[in-house]
Amino acid sequence: MDFSEEASPHHRHRSSLEGIISLSNPTEISSLVGVIDVPAGPPFGADQRSVATNKFHRIVNYFNTRDTDRGPYNRSQLVNLTHQYALTEESRDNLLRAFFKVMTLSVDHDEDIDFDELRPKFFGFADFLLDNFFLPLKASTKKTPQPTPTYHSAAQEGQAAIAQGSVGTPARIATLRGECLIRDHHRCVISRSFDTQEAQRRFKRETPTQPAKDDEDRPLLQEQRYANLEVAHILPHSLMKVNSNHQLDNSREAALGVLNMFDQGVVHLIEGADIDRPSNALTLTKDLHENFGNFQIFFEHIENTQQPHTYRVNSFLSPPIAISMGLPATRTFYPSKTRTIDPPSPRLLAIHRAIGHILHLSAAGDYIDSLLKDMDEKVIPGDGSVDVGRMVQLSLSGWLDRSTM
Repeated sequence: MDFSEEASPHHRHRSSLEGIISLSNPTEISSLVGVIDVPAGPPFGADQRSVATNKFHRIVNYFNTRDTDRGPYNRSQLVNLTHQYALTEESRDNLLRAFFKVMTLSVDHDEDIDFDELRPKFFGFADFLLDNFFLPLKASTKKTPQPTPTYHSAAQEGQAAIAQGSVGTPARIATLRGECLIRDHHRCVISRSFDTQEAQRRFKRETPTQPAKDDEDRPLLQEQRYANLEVAHILPHSLMKVNSNHQLDNSREAALGVLNMFDQGVVHLIEGADIDRPSNALTLTKDLHENFGNFQIFFEHIENTQQPHTYRVNSFLSPPIAISMGLPATRTFYPSKTRTIDPPSPRLLAIHRAIGHILHLSAAGDYIDSLLKDMDEKVIPGDGSVDVGRMVQLSLSGWLDRSTM
């Protein structure tokens, strides 16, 4: 079966985009990676940015109002929101450069637009963003494996392994979990629940004169909330999974190219082994981890506070569920006692928030959830090969493979 063939009408535009967005052909994907990875030029001038932005919105609004066959998600909104939620002007400039290159239009000159000719390119661009960024990220961020945490001298050995760059080993994740538990004072950064396993260890060591205490030197007997805590990646460590040749494949190159359009230069924060640094991780309870990984919970930085690293934690969950989880809430991250463990990165949390909003507002998140549910239940869609192709490509690219984590 050729999964690059589209059976439903609203996906037939994909094959006409010069064959560069085929779901099942990695070499074809690479040609649009080159477009997405357009070298960053100098920032647009005010007039150039205004012309480019107005033309972009004109195109988006045209297809948003006239596309009666939206498909499973709003592709016009996905493109628009990706531009809207880019974190800097420079990043939005880069997105506009890539967009107009795919559209084969000038960035900064008025010109007649043949919207019929533009249609397959526009919707192909939207599908490329979904297939090579939003879908794999949402699929691979759902859960980080939880090996036993590594502390102290063992953690130092783990850091040596990190320096050698073997991405995705259980030892690396164990080191990360141990560091995050220490930095976050053995508490979930949202619920403030204390780690059950650590509490049990401390209760076993206590004596009549030395009662068990938490990391703030308060008696654990007064603690009301305990939970088994997990380490959660902010951006999934599958982003940096290398192939047998120790290289990133086309799928990951594409994802990193799109990521760079959210925040120019942010990729260096997670390159190689840095994907498993504490700056890309949080300590959470199991339920909060699953919803954070599913982009249902997000952190919004609060500016101008006396305490750095203070956030408003909010969600897209139904109000009764959000309330049961204590959301919304305002939280300040603990500094590590030695201040040698980095706090969660504000830039990475801002990107996570942006991705969550785009998935929610474009309905792409619901579509991806449905697709992943079908994969879990081994349901093969009978109304066309596009969803099947996405399932196959997701598996072949290793986004769902946690065996090496």
